[in-house]
Amino acid sequence: MSSNRPYLLRAIHDWINDNGLTPYLLVEANAPGVRVPPASIKDGRVVLSVAARAVAHLEIGLDMVSFMARFGGVSHSIEVPVSAVLAIYAQENGQGMMFAAEDSPQPEPPAPEEPPARPRLRVVK
Repeated sequence: MSSNRPYLLRAIHDWINDNGLTPYLLVEANAPGVRVPPASIKDGRVVLSVAARAVAHLEIGLDMVSFMARFGGVSHSIEVPVSAVLAIYAQENGQGMMFAAEDSPQPEPPAPEEPPARPRLRVVK
């Protein structure tokens, strides 16, 4: 199955907006395909407001989140692969959703345990 992350991003974004709050994205800035102004990156991450009043042409697609935003009065085209989004939350109360890294390996199921050896009785004389 395809990733549910883009669907959850859209749903949580709508939910935050419907409640009159400000949606923010936490993004892994060093992930391949992330295009944000370098000055906005702190500790390898960037926080982006995706409120309707802060961005233009917001598109949350299956593979990419893209929009136009102003940083320091200069308009920038922002592109973030959906897999680089670590969280979406409301600025005012922190409610939202965090996501696990998609490229992390899934834990392997534990190997089936062998049944313990059957006890054996010996005749001792």
